[in-house]
Amino acid sequence: MNTGAPALSLTEAQGRVLGIQTKLHRWAKEGVSRRFDDLFNLVTDPAFLMVAWERVRTNRGARTAGVDGATAYYIRAVRGEDEFLTQLRADLRAGEFVALPVRERMIPKSGGRMRRLGIPTVRDRVVQAALKLVLEPIFEADFQPCSYGFRPRRRAQDAIAEIHQFHTHGYRWVLDADIEACFDSIDHTALMGRVRRRVGDKRVLALVKAFLKAGILTADGTELGSLTGTPQGGILSPLLANLALSTLDDHFAEVWRSTGTPQRRQGIRKRGGATYRLIRYADDFVVMVYGTREHAEVLRGQVTRLLAPLGLRLSDAKTRVVHLDEGFDFLGWRIQRRRKRGTAQRHLYTYPSKKALLSVMARVRALTRRAANRRLFDLLHRLNPVLRGWAAYFQHGVSKRTFAYLGQFAWQRVVGWLRKRHPGISWARLRRHFLPGWRPTQNGVSLFNPASVTVTRYRYRGSKIPLPWTATTVPA
Repeated sequence: MNTGAPALSLTEAQGRVLGIQTKLHRWAKEGVSRRFDDLFNLVTDPAFLMVAWERVRTNRGARTAGVDGATAYYIRAVRGEDEFLTQLRADLRAGEFVALPVRERMIPKSGGRMRRLGIPTVRDRVVQAALKLVLEPIFEADFQPCSYGFRPRRRAQDAIAEIHQFHTHGYRWVLDADIEACFDSIDHTALMGRVRRRVGDKRVLALVKAFLKAGILTADGTELGSLTGTPQGGILSPLLANLALSTLDDHFAEVWRSTGTPQRRQGIRKRGGATYRLIRYADDFVVMVYGTREHAEVLRGQVTRLLAPLGLRLSDAKTRVVHLDEGFDFLGWRIQRRRKRGTAQRHLYTYPSKKALLSVMARVRALTRRAANRRLFDLLHRLNPVLRGWAAYFQHGVSKRTFAYLGQFAWQRVVGWLRKRHPGISWARLRRHFLPGWRPTQNGVSLFNPASVTVTRYRYRGSKIPLPWTATTVPA
């Protein structure tokens, strides 16, 4: 590969990266056992580093610093992008690059628990992004269609649509599984073993291992070693987690292939057997079962044995077997089979879960506290993206009533905020200054109404979701 090319514009760099990614993906698809030995030159290629830097610079976390205190904005303003990338490339090629510990940040979860988020330095983020640009097209050639989380052009709605699809084909029982502390518990030896199946470049392997072993700097200044896991927060972490959990995907895909044709699968079920389909989004997954409750219960033990070599285990409290008539929560949705109003037919419905609704209401409540904003315009500027994003995620379900409820709740919170900001104001004056048409408005910005979002059915895309590298033709 020619890595000594003259300086490129960002557009030219993106085109070069896409072209090389397309070749890598095609070669990986054509040779299922092929190992790639010369990838380090791509990681240090100026085009890959430029595209990686652009991703880090434009990410929401660009203003967040790692343990070195430097942010992407600081590097761009003080050091300059060109100098930063030139020095980073030189350190990588000279073998002087050292992965620093991630800065620990604890994020509250439901039930009073905390989740660890690791914030790498900007230098580490750029190298991780470059590694992902090189490795993702290769690993994607092996990933199964049943996996939807943190993969290009796939989304949670595809996983929900697949549950609907299997329901129409008779899959009624569900193993609703939860992996306990997945990102913190993945065994490094098992993970690196899966990386080595495709990657033979020792320098790339050393970089991946360095990020796994970088350690964690806690809030009190204590440095902890990383014996297991791939801390959430790193750009490379989702890809590595998907690679580890693809063990599950490969197992269930092989079981499905072994059942043969639809006629043979029907014969298996007539003889008292069962068929299974896995649907996974990162570390959240369900197994749909065409059979009995006993068949689904047996799967719990199978999954436990599959996860054990990876250092992972199922949460006893959160893993359960349910019938679709009972319903279950998955990716923020409540999924349940119910009788259609006015008929005797039963259909599968998806609603925003109570947990998801309470979560967005808590965010609205936090944003509309009296001290949170000085002007109505500032409040609307922060609140509208929250409401708009939540409604966009849940628009492909039975969500109209929930949207109306959330819109009314947000309206009451904003109006209450206005009355606290302007004590003693009359309703007539309040409406004249802030509520034209009864919608809180200032400087041309109005409170977004979730009820205005059109609810539509999501189109099931099956297993033929195109990748970014399959739609581009690149000469050999």
